[in-house]
Amino acid sequence: MTFDPVLPPLVLAAVAAVLAILRALSAWPAIKAGGWAPLRWFLVTAAMALLLVAAARPAAGLRSEARPPSSTRGGENIYLVVDRSADSAIPDVDGRPRIAGIRDDIQAVIETNPGARFALISFADRPAVDWPLSADTFSLRPVVSALEPAPGDNADQVNASAAATVLRYQLISAAQQYPGSDSLVYYFGSGAPQSTAPQGQFDVGRIDGGQVFGYGSDVLGEQRLRGVADDLGVGMSTRTPGQPLPTTAGPSESPPADGVVGERRDEFYWLLTLVASGLLLVEIGWSVRDVRRARSTAREVLT
Repeated sequence: MTFDPVLPPLVLAAVAAVLAILRALSAWPAIKAGGWAPLRWFLVTAAMALLLVAAARPAAGLRSEARPPSSTRGGENIYLVVDRSADSAIPDVDGRPRIAGIRDDIQAVIETNPGARFALISFADRPAVDWPLSADTFSLRPVVSALEPAPGDNADQVNASAAATVLRYQLISAAQQYPGSDSLVYYFGSGAPQSTAPQGQFDVGRIDGGQVFGYGSDVLGEQRLRGVADDLGVGMSTRTPGQPLPTTAGPSESPPADGVVGERRDEFYWLLTLVASGLLLVEIGWSVRDVRRARSTAREVLT
């Protein structure tokens, strides 16, 4: 059994301790109430416990398997930084919005890096971690396919480096969880060409490779994207719909030989969250019943 928590272990342990104390304080009132109350207390407590275990992302361990021939070395931490501002909704030369090309390029990056862990960070007026660092690319693909421009016309307030702080902390956390693993950053955006907001810098420390992919032909946007690439220490290329991804700078170590044996984690956090959801649905049903009974009793008293 191995674990790969979505939060730092100390933070997750603190959350677990607080919840344990709160549930312990509510245990005696539930026992005193009698009836279904103890069972309801147990089901909610079990659901919380399952969600906490799911947050630790347990897996059945590392299983060795033969990898197909690949030009990349597995085990890297790859960060996908996506600009979802209003500029990503602009139609490209093929008539599709830029975000469609971004989605295609992200899927290509995932496809060409088997065995890597991926994190997805998007931003418009503010950054968000849409997918924490994980090797579960099967579940990541639908998240990528659902990427759309953020609602609202925010093009004039976009900072092309808005995700820098979030990315820096993600890199620090990964360095603690996966010491020795390479970190690559792929940035997808237009460079905020319409923005009048102050532009920051991608001060995230050393990374081991990646690329900045630019969408659109605006001169100001391209200048800002080159600034992002310089901050990250990676190359920058302007994307054209239908073109294959260019060869990007990667880790300095040589790739593995064809057919090398790799490792795979069989995660089952999804099963734990599914069971927890079922338990919480039972409690929701009980709560709805209690509300209806209370309303019925109130009407009887009034009449």
